[in-house]
Amino acid sequence: MPTPPPHRRLGRALAFGLVLTTAAVATNTPVSAGPPRPTSPTFGPNVTIFDPSMPVSQIQATLDAAHAAQVDNEMGTTRHAYLFRPGHYGTADQPLQIKVGYYTEISGLGASPTDVVINGKVEAYNRCLTEGGTANCIALVNFWRTLSNLSLRINATGQDDCRATANFWAVSQAVSMRRLDISGGGLSLMDYCTNGPQYASGGFIADSRLPATTNGSQQQWLTRNSEVESWSNAVWNQVFAGVVGAPDDAGFPDPPYTTLDTTPLSREKPYLFVDARGKYQVRVPAVRRDTRGITWGTRMTPGRTIPISDFFVARPSDPVHVINRELARGRHLLLTPGVYDVARSIEVRRPDTIVLGIGHATLTAVDGAVPLNVAGVPGVVVAGVTIDAGLKESPVLLRVGRKHGRNHSTPRNPITLSDVYFRVGGPHIGRTDTALEVNSDHVLIDHTWVWRGDHGVEGFTEGVNGDTDRWRTNTGRYGVVVNGDHVTATGLFVEHFQRYNTVWNGEHGTTILYQNELPYDPPTQADWHNGKVNGWAGYKVGDRVRHHTLHGGGVYVFNQNNPSIRTENGFEVPARPGVRLHHIMTVNLSAGTIDHVVNGVGEAADMDRVGAPVYLEQYP
Repeated sequence: MPTPPPHRRLGRALAFGLVLTTAAVATNTPVSAGPPRPTSPTFGPNVTIFDPSMPVSQIQATLDAAHAAQVDNEMGTTRHAYLFRPGHYGTADQPLQIKVGYYTEISGLGASPTDVVINGKVEAYNRCLTEGGTANCIALVNFWRTLSNLSLRINATGQDDCRATANFWAVSQAVSMRRLDISGGGLSLMDYCTNGPQYASGGFIADSRLPATTNGSQQQWLTRNSEVESWSNAVWNQVFAGVVGAPDDAGFPDPPYTTLDTTPLSREKPYLFVDARGKYQVRVPAVRRDTRGITWGTRMTPGRTIPISDFFVARPSDPVHVINRELARGRHLLLTPGVYDVARSIEVRRPDTIVLGIGHATLTAVDGAVPLNVAGVPGVVVAGVTIDAGLKESPVLLRVGRKHGRNHSTPRNPITLSDVYFRVGGPHIGRTDTALEVNSDHVLIDHTWVWRGDHGVEGFTEGVNGDTDRWRTNTGRYGVVVNGDHVTATGLFVEHFQRYNTVWNGEHGTTILYQNELPYDPPTQADWHNGKVNGWAGYKVGDRVRHHTLHGGGVYVFNQNNPSIRTENGFEVPARPGVRLHHIMTVNLSAGTIDHVVNGVGEAADMDRVGAPVYLEQYP
């Protein structure tokens, strides 16, 4: 396909559908053959576990009903995980063709992705938002869904000619693809089978083996530690780190590829699996440095295995004091799908503690609480958790380490955050000073979306007055503040905060792919002003920092409420030889102006070049 034109993310305030729920299907049918049947822990009503002995028609009907309930449920409270025990699902004549909606996780329960094989498709399509579902077809708000730990043998039997051309995964932020083995056809990260404009704004892939992949309309994307047969198309900012088969980036910015031969620091996300004896376990992958390619190609992913009996399996009804008691006893924490109201911090204080959410488990701040507080101790992993601000302002939503005092994380065993997402507004009014605060040294942030909502169901009127109300009511000053040294971020997406979206004060920081949209809704220039400077940079490296590296960064502007507003710089960094920015850009989405890319360097992203990025190959 030809490369689609760069998109504008206009009008993300949508008309939302009714909140619907889906019931889990009983999965206690005996297995007629194969390995011992697992003894299931109590994961609760929002987890459905499929078995290969179940009829394909039954599994298909369950997943079709789930998609119908969740395809438009963007701001709803329903959360669900659909997990597949080891085996084969679907046949050549009767493939299993899955469509994935909001707050849905589709994951295999194998020790390796090859242990669960789906013959069929797993897809996400555009949402068509006008003219009775036939026009304005986009993936710009296809958020909050997970696909992991399985093999997909693409089979399009029964689909029409266009749908049969690829497995479509048209998504945007807060969507991860991990530990996948995809073959039998092409993978498209855009949905070109619907009417236009077909825009998309993702995304993230890690530890996966991919077929020929079409980026299409995705404005930015990070693919990390994977294998890809081929990659075509790019819009603004496509980053590859440790990917076998990645495209060369010598022609930057045409095409706008950024390619690192290896990933300097990585740890794959923990995953739930069933062992050969039918026991549930959690595998915690090991830390790796300067690597490329997948972890599971010849053997089980290196790491350690923890029995599910060592976890406290929490449900949304469990009080925080019970969760904290179990953590203090030395247990790990598995958060089952649902929304948890958190009026006092969940305290993670012991080294090597694992906090694993499934099905987009969500922690919501109540009465200004800090929902999750992680001590600066080695080896803590927080993965698969969404954290929401509440009505009363929280000082921070996730704090890692003490701001003043000693932290003890180590380079050999860093604290790791994987697929941890933040929301300030959206499903309800939210208020926080800072979303994510990292005070500890030696922390790995592996894919996060930190979002102050530019649309939602807060009940605000639209138009200028509505946007003004949003600016005063739905408040978040800073998205990410990094005070610790030796912090690495692979896939850092931060949007719409009211001052600096990201502030990096620690030494020897590294970011691989940064995506930012400045806030849409400042009412006046006076509201968007930093001392003598117009606006706040989308990425700020502290004035005292001497060493910092960024690969592949973009700051976008869409001052929807007041197009006359200006921002002086997209990036602001100290002018030192140890501070290096590689392949950065700004772009105007259709309103407002960023005067320079970084520190007064670079042309303006203004109304004369809407949708046309301003690139810098290197700074300084």
